[in-house]
Amino acid sequence: MTPATSHPDGLHVEGIALSAVAARFGTPCYVYSRAALTAAFAAYRDALAAQGMAGRSLVCYAVKANSNLAILNLFARLGAGFDIVSGGELARVLAAGGRADKIVFSGVGKAREELRAALQAGIHCFNVESASELLHLNEEARKLDVRAPISLRVNPDVDAKTHPYISTGLKSAKFGIDINAAFDLYRQAAALPHLAVKGIDCHIGSQLLDPAPAAEAVDKVLQLVDRLAAAGIPLEHIDIGGGMGIQYRADEPAPAVTDYLAPVLARLAGRRERIILEPGRSLVGNAGLLLTRVMVLKSGEEKNFAVVDAAMNDLMRPALYDAYHEIKKVGAGDTATQSVNRWEIVGPVCESGDFLGHDRELVLAEGELLAIFSAGAYGMAMASNYNTRPRAAEVMVDGDTMHLIRRREDVTELFALESLLP
Repeated sequence: MTPATSHPDGLHVEGIALSAVAARFGTPCYVYSRAALTAAFAAYRDALAAQGMAGRSLVCYAVKANSNLAILNLFARLGAGFDIVSGGELARVLAAGGRADKIVFSGVGKAREELRAALQAGIHCFNVESASELLHLNEEARKLDVRAPISLRVNPDVDAKTHPYISTGLKSAKFGIDINAAFDLYRQAAALPHLAVKGIDCHIGSQLLDPAPAAEAVDKVLQLVDRLAAAGIPLEHIDIGGGMGIQYRADEPAPAVTDYLAPVLARLAGRRERIILEPGRSLVGNAGLLLTRVMVLKSGEEKNFAVVDAAMNDLMRPALYDAYHEIKKVGAGDTATQSVNRWEIVGPVCESGDFLGHDRELVLAEGELLAIFSAGAYGMAMASNYNTRPRAAEVMVDGDTMHLIRRREDVTELFALESLLP
């Protein structure tokens, strides 16, 4: 669930004490483990290799989960491709050393300038999500005198059994193209002169713990793939998306990558098409944590509040999804003679929704450090400057070395782009 381990002097990430990270870089601070990131990617690579698919598969990291350049660069070194959803993410991947020909571009609203930038970069494929986008892409490719490689992101109307905000495969979702309409749209795409039909894409949601919905979606996709082949439109790749969940609670374990992928890969065994996966959260979520310090302890008539220096602007998931993150003390002091209280772990932001954890049993004192686990995905990536709060620093731990991979913002930087009226 976390790369942090207990030591006599408190929690460590790899060979570094979290107290040392806080002393050097301050709080709040995101801390990532290079070893955990590497192991998470290796789990996908090994699962594919075990099914004989190493040579015909590509693992494309979903950049939206955590887009720090150091993390992107690490995955690029490991051989990853990238799943992007904006022109900004395209620029990040290229700046981090990612290969353009390993990039797939998803998203329901790609702007013309984003299409052009991706065409000029020479990306692997566009995951097209509407009939309108097909026409836009054909026109932009014509202007550049190229053919745009495309797949259609189909919506199989499969219930992912996850939070409704991150369920993307139902027919009521804004994502993808109704799978029942996709055959005719593929025929239209094949007739457009500046498009090259390459594959098919399907992604039904995030934080999936049961592989059954993903396997059901693959069954529907394969029926369409075979129908297209019979009609003279063979596909080169099948992109099965991502979405595998991670463990957030100690009593709710997530499946191992091999177990989650087994029923999906079984359906793809023996096929000639290349397999593309788009994991995000499962690569970075449990490789990172948010380090914060208790500023104020405030006892009320009904609740006790521990006000920490991290807030909803640093970690939005609890406020947005009512998401649960384990929270533990960093220090290892003797608490045998101290009483345990139940605390609301809250930030200083001026919102009632500014909480990081409800009803947590902890022995706390002002000034103590806390580690908020499983924060490597959709933590810093969703952070904001609400209440004019500088975003946190980010640190990568590599063995017994710590690297600052994003410095803390300065307040003056937050309004540097603004101007007074004349």
